[in-house]
Amino acid sequence: MRNAITTSLFDLLKVGPGPSSSHTIAPMKAGFDFMQRLRALPKAQKALATTLEVRLFGSLAATGEGHGTRLAILAGLLGNLPDACRPDALSQTAAHQEACQLDCGEGITLPCSTKNIIFDAVQHNFEHSNTMIFRLLQGQVVLLEQMYFSVGGGFLRWPGWQEPSLGQPAYAYNTMASLKKQLAATGLPLHSLMQANEMALHGLSSQAITQKLDHLITVMEQSVLLGLKTKGLLPGFIGLQRKAAVMYAQAKQEQFQGAGFLKAINAYALAASEENAAGHCVVTAPTCGSAGVLPAVICMLKYHMGAEQQDLRDGLLAAAAIGFLCKHNASISGAEVGCQGEVGVTSAMAAAMLAYARGCPLQIAENAAEIALEHHLGLTCDPVGGFVQIPCIERNAMGAVKAYNAYLIASTLDASYQRVDFDKAVAAMAQTGHDMSHKYKETSEAGLAQSMAEC
Repeated sequence: MRNAITTSLFDLLKVGPGPSSSHTIAPMKAGFDFMQRLRALPKAQKALATTLEVRLFGSLAATGEGHGTRLAILAGLLGNLPDACRPDALSQTAAHQEACQLDCGEGITLPCSTKNIIFDAVQHNFEHSNTMIFRLLQGQVVLLEQMYFSVGGGFLRWPGWQEPSLGQPAYAYNTMASLKKQLAATGLPLHSLMQANEMALHGLSSQAITQKLDHLITVMEQSVLLGLKTKGLLPGFIGLQRKAAVMYAQAKQEQFQGAGFLKAINAYALAASEENAAGHCVVTAPTCGSAGVLPAVICMLKYHMGAEQQDLRDGLLAAAAIGFLCKHNASISGAEVGCQGEVGVTSAMAAAMLAYARGCPLQIAENAAEIALEHHLGLTCDPVGGFVQIPCIERNAMGAVKAYNAYLIASTLDASYQRVDFDKAVAAMAQTGHDMSHKYKETSEAGLAQSMAEC
């Protein structure tokens, strides 16, 4: 099959520092990659360098300050990678943001600070909205230049980038319709097909996949548990108070019954999202800005619905299938399609996970995902002050509750009642994102961001 999905589960779902995968994880990768290129230069050429300059464009320029982009790039330049750095890597880097020395190799160092990282034009003509240009300079002479694109979900690309050499998917698909055809033809359950493709494409063993899934589940759960016991103000000038601990205390007091159950779902999503907003490590699910929804569902399944670890693994594989289809046929980048591509997509992923982990047939899981995505269509990305706080944190809580409600609707009603299939909802999201004004795509130039600025 041409144009089959070949993305790894562990590229879609990966560990890294918040608050925004497109603004922290990919920029950190870019900083690390540029330093590898710099170190590979001949010693005589490196010795000529006087400055390293980075220019940011698009929403990276518009909201990079609140999203911690400068710190993330500096952390990458200093040798940090998202999946291996300390949970508080950005906080540690902040202590050196005024002045630090970059290790260029062969005994050569180069002074650098966040002042070398410049917010440039929001509107431009580059290939992707979120563009970064790194330059190694001798005065005004460019010794080394590299352009990078942050394309959403922490994925990094550059001009001439090509998909790494992979195997062929065991069961190729690129739409929900073609995925269901493969499942019907083989008789495989969805989680087995997803695992077989991961093994064929990326060479991972079944045991390695299980270990990686368990690690993701653990990090998600830990982000919730840490957020539930942390109080106080989040970073930044907004002065936003953490809410998860208070919400959870009330849910517990009500013994998680009735409204207490919904309060628990909200608390779990708020907790992980608040940890993301604090710049701590979370799982991109599929982005940092939407990192609260899947952890909330995992905790709901584990603590309130009696789910076993294998149920969680299988459910996460079903969620990944939904995320792949959205990324492949539309986008998971707020800078491209607004928040419908972030919280909307993760709500659909979570709805499918709930249904699948609870033993529902694939058609119910698809219907649940479609319902969740459909009712996020048109959702804009308008972060106040460029921080992933308002409306992002509460929006994750709403996305988790919508996922639960979508699961309830899909699992209660006859599957044949559903008139809109998932592929149509994804196509609608892509078209809506295409038509959406750039002001509503992570730039903080309109919507709630503008209204709050005027108050």
